[in-house]
Amino acid sequence: MGLLRAAGVVYKPVEQLDLGPDSNEIYVEADIKAPRMGGLLAKIFAWILESRIFGALAFYILKRLNRVHKFISNATVEEPPMFVPLHPYVDLDEQEVIEIDSDASPAERVQQAMNCLPLTSENSLDAFKFSCFRRWTIADYSRAYRNGEITPLKVAERFIYAVHESSSRPLSIAFFINYDAEDILRQATESTLRYERGAPISALDGVPIAVKDEIDCSPYPTTGGTKWLHKVRPCTGDACCVARLRSCGAILVGKTNMHELGATPSGINPHYGPPRNPYDPSRISGGSSSGSAAVVCAGLCPAALGVDGGGSVRMPASLSGVVGFKPTFGRIPHSGVLPLNWTVGMVGVLAGTLEDAFIVYAAISGHLPSHEPTTLPPKIHFPLLNSTNPISNIKLAIYGEWFNDCNEEIRLRCSNAVQLLCERYNWKTVEVTIPELEVMRLAHYVTIGSECSTALSSHLENLGRSEFGWDARVVVDIYGAFNSNEYIKAQKLRYRHMQIHNKIFAKADVIVTPTTGMTAYSISKNALKTGELDYVNGGTIIRYQIAGNFLGLPAITVPVGYDKAGLPIGLQFIGKPWSEPTLMHLAFAMQALCITDYRKPKVFYDILGKK
Repeated sequence: MGLLRAAGVVYKPVEQLDLGPDSNEIYVEADIKAPRMGGLLAKIFAWILESRIFGALAFYILKRLNRVHKFISNATVEEPPMFVPLHPYVDLDEQEVIEIDSDASPAERVQQAMNCLPLTSENSLDAFKFSCFRRWTIADYSRAYRNGEITPLKVAERFIYAVHESSSRPLSIAFFINYDAEDILRQATESTLRYERGAPISALDGVPIAVKDEIDCSPYPTTGGTKWLHKVRPCTGDACCVARLRSCGAILVGKTNMHELGATPSGINPHYGPPRNPYDPSRISGGSSSGSAAVVCAGLCPAALGVDGGGSVRMPASLSGVVGFKPTFGRIPHSGVLPLNWTVGMVGVLAGTLEDAFIVYAAISGHLPSHEPTTLPPKIHFPLLNSTNPISNIKLAIYGEWFNDCNEEIRLRCSNAVQLLCERYNWKTVEVTIPELEVMRLAHYVTIGSECSTALSSHLENLGRSEFGWDARVVVDIYGAFNSNEYIKAQKLRYRHMQIHNKIFAKADVIVTPTTGMTAYSISKNALKTGELDYVNGGTIIRYQIAGNFLGLPAITVPVGYDKAGLPIGLQFIGKPWSEPTLMHLAFAMQALCITDYRKPKVFYDILGKK
């Protein structure tokens, strides 16, 4: 292919880049060259890619058309590679925070998080539930248990009935890959006895929490959305994050559905069914933590765990109208999570409210196991959300061309939300330019693809590709086409973009964007048995996600409204490393301004039984 070699970009030094609002750096839109494929077309494309005669040519054409050769393979990048986005801990001197003892137990951290929340009286709750829709929170569960209004066992029985009912609806929601009624009732019985003795472990005691099927959680196998991975990698116990939740008394209610191997943002799984969007069951809930988003949206759980390797917590959270939170790389232990993407994936939280995301984060954060890569152990600070002094002088960085690269309804809703925040709290927006965003997306794709391909390589040798759904099969074929030169170039670009973002964060506290470029799209019938490859819509959904994963930055999405079809829209805040408290303050402020507009999903289960 040497005669057809595409010219590569020569990147100029970062210090020569103008990141101001009047920069001459051009915003490069995503120009994805790949048709939507499902059904027979997906099968034909897989056969082409796996053909000895046509496969190499097809990969070459795909890379060239989608500018991988131009921006990565043949590019000249002077920066050194950054293989793992580990950030040295810096005390950011954040406003209205409290430092938490690093040796505190998960239950103690949950209590400290509860102490940081504003008090809500029973009377205000009764008035609130008639004025607008709201999901029941962890605090609501805890209060109802303590007051004897309901027991964890009764909640568990209602949960099991609701999951069964959701599977027999005209359109099965497919929330879970696996749940065990007997195990759920056992946990609930133990929790009920603790409340009867007046000795609950924490506010999470008896609260149903779901776990993405990418995270180990006994007694379930960990499938990663496949039909085979649990056979070659048996689950031997709880992941560290799950063990911490269990130690707080939470009821682990099962393994939520996900896109096979987290392969695309749609969440459609041909093996276990599509986790449908509770706001419109004909549409996707988003991937790959699709089931976790759906169970929270539908009221089955106040919170769930996900894994975010390319927006896989924040995208489904936004499309399903809930909060999605991804901490800084290295903040949450990753042991017991499928090793599909070592340097971009991290555990995150999906929750109905910011408060619930905070409580679950408090339980699962803390020191990493000794075998996990880390710099000096970062300090843990919690946001004082009950403070009477709102944080001040916040600067929100906005790159206008990027912010506006979404559909009109999202642009207007997110712009109005930012304006509302600034007017209410006297915060300021800072116009910036963030160059080479499309380059960063491609570098991230090379990285996550190479790491996933390497993680699966030994299994592929033994199993072949026949066990895969057709969409995941194509994705794994493409992942395997990246070479060491492209992987190293991508890591050089990772270092480069970290320097660019550091310069942005010297100007502002956070970067604000829409969470996705479009709202949830319809599920096609021909995708149900084969899955689907929709890189154009996928690229639009993932547009604002990459920095959080490629650079290991913390990020959070919060619902800010709906489009004309009643589909949720999310706003995202991307923060400096270790700035989780500031992100929570911003999301809490945004939630307070929008929560009275929340709408009830078409599919909703009142598990607590108070509505």
